[in-house]
Amino acid sequence: MPNDAAMTNKKKVLSTDTLAPVARALLAERDDTELVTFPNLATREEFLKVLETEAPVSAFVLGQTVISHDQIKAAQNLEVVARVGVGYDAIDIPALNEHQLPLMTVGIANSPSVAEHALFMMLWLARRAPEADAIVKDDRWNDRMTAMPFDLYEKTALIVGFGRIGSRAAKRCAAMDMTVQVYDPYVDATAIKEAGHTHVTDLDAAVAQADFVSLHCPKNQETLNMFNADRLARMKPAAYLINTARGGIVDEAALDAALESGRIAGAGLDVFALEPVEADNPLLKRDNVITSPHMAGVTVEARDRMGVAAIKNILSVFDNNIITENVINKEVLAR
Repeated sequence: MPNDAAMTNKKKVLSTDTLAPVARALLAERDDTELVTFPNLATREEFLKVLETEAPVSAFVLGQTVISHDQIKAAQNLEVVARVGVGYDAIDIPALNEHQLPLMTVGIANSPSVAEHALFMMLWLARRAPEADAIVKDDRWNDRMTAMPFDLYEKTALIVGFGRIGSRAAKRCAAMDMTVQVYDPYVDATAIKEAGHTHVTDLDAAVAQADFVSLHCPKNQETLNMFNADRLARMKPAAYLINTARGGIVDEAALDAALESGRIAGAGLDVFALEPVEADNPLLKRDNVITSPHMAGVTVEARDRMGVAAIKNILSVFDNNIITENVINKEVLAR
């Protein structure tokens, strides 16, 4: 039997349950939509069960949910897929193209937050924050000189990827009086130089000069395991690797080996190849590795900005006034 939304001609929006209240309120202002939520970390099977109950569904508003032909078919009436974020490696783009469905992301909504987190990880490592905190709380004040921090001042930061996030991370590093080098083969050198940074074309040579390497590129076939054993071996022994981009860009086994051998000094990881990260991942046991649970782009403010942007994206499709700059697979627009 048809569900209530179908009977009233309302368009059903299936969203992750982490959608910000301000975004829910924006959707509630409409009388032609209905919001249904599902757990953000639902498995593929759990998500399909929700679809079996709720179809037809007009829009997906997703966190980390994997989308392919099966979910598109089960929705029955899908018009748009929106991510509450900017990454889309969990989305089957060819499947969306086949069904002429746009994938929309949130533009710069979380870019400042991720850039801040990258700088925060650099500072956390440079200032040896966990060790300093423990010295005070464990009443070992006289041991403070054993955890000597260092400055970011005049250190070299290599920013890999100069998009919405990387460009902001570079700006924040420059504000700390760091020398900023940028590697991005898809950005014109003039734009990097005009921003006040040094454009580099040889990634391996640049890696060898950097005190911090911060990753801000998408995960795709070109960047998968970009930082493998060979590239990690080119880093300075005193250097640190920061990854707030995507798990899989760094070969985690190679990183663990580099840390074990002292090939590099440490790492800051917000993302992992497998998430949630496995408890026995050896990187979690290293004192010179700091971690966060894929939260670089999730702050109180960013959550609101991303949620609102995602809802505005789907409403633009419903209203036949699509926000084209937020569409990833622009080839569907021509159709």
